[in-house]
Amino acid sequence: MNNFLLKSGAILFVLAIIFGAFGAHALKDVVSEKAISSFEVGVRYQFYQALAFLIIGFSKDKLSFNLRPISIGMLLGISFFSTSIYLLALKEILPFSVSFCGPITPIGGLILIISWGFFILKLYKKTI
Repeated sequence: MNNFLLKSGAILFVLAIIFGAFGAHALKDVVSEKAISSFEVGVRYQFYQALAFLIIGFSKDKLSFNLRPISIGMLLGISFFSTSIYLLALKEILPFSVSFCGPITPIGGLILIISWGFFILKLYKKTI
């Protein structure tokens, strides 16, 4: 087991549940349908990553490589990706500009893709 991944996955899950409920109930009369749809994308990807963290965390004993840098990259990527989507979806009601978040979303996505790429590469090298 990998405690960092398990703790991160559990925290991401709890936050995704909270944000999902917030988006479904508190935002419906406050922001546009498009904003809610965007918000839900952030929640969905956060759920996916939380589930992946838990699966990888419980499977750590079967993996012979260091997961720390990969998992930190994944955590950073999902944090940038989902948080920037949440802020952009709420821009109609926030008292400050969130235009700085525009480039953060794809950067977070790219960090996620690169982290998953390294994970796949490590798995591939392990099987050779």
